[in-house]
Amino acid sequence: MTSRNAAATRQRILEHARRLFARHGYTAITVKGVADAAGVSPNLITRYFGGKDGLFLAATQVEIPVADSFDGDRSTLGERLAASIVQRWFGDPGEDPLLVLQRASGERPEAAEALAAFLDANSLEPLRHYLRDGGLTDEEAHDRAAAIDAFVLGVSTRRRVLRADLGDPAELRAWLGATIQRLADG
Repeated sequence: MTSRNAAATRQRILEHARRLFARHGYTAITVKGVADAAGVSPNLITRYFGGKDGLFLAATQVEIPVADSFDGDRSTLGERLAASIVQRWFGDPGEDPLLVLQRASGERPEAAEALAAFLDANSLEPLRHYLRDGGLTDEEAHDRAAAIDAFVLGVSTRRRVLRADLGDPAELRAWLGATIQRLADG
């Protein structure tokens, strides 16, 4: 097998693993199930990832460009954040590693820690800095950023992890945007 084929096979395994972990959590997924979905031998998962734990860790590497939502005036922050959130939520569940982490966070302490670390570094702190740079005191900025972060995580958990219907994307985007804006404005 050439290295290019090995890289493509590894990527295919990761894509199937993300989808399966996002839909079913960590416990319900087996190496054989992922291998069957990806059309490979279970031995390749062990070879590339060291087993289920390594596969899970690789499948939950989170790189989502949320900083783009912080470019612009505070008066439209809710609208920008809501657009980004709804776009991710209505995509394929296998394309959102945050959903994988959310589903697995009750089962795996490392998933809960990875989710918390991602949210701290890519949501809470940049949002706090954005609000502070927009004229709020550090305490006000922290409190508002924490409220937005908790609100979005709560809605995501309720509507995605607990498998309730997300509803109409345009209505969800409008509601999220308005609520995030109220939280940002205090």
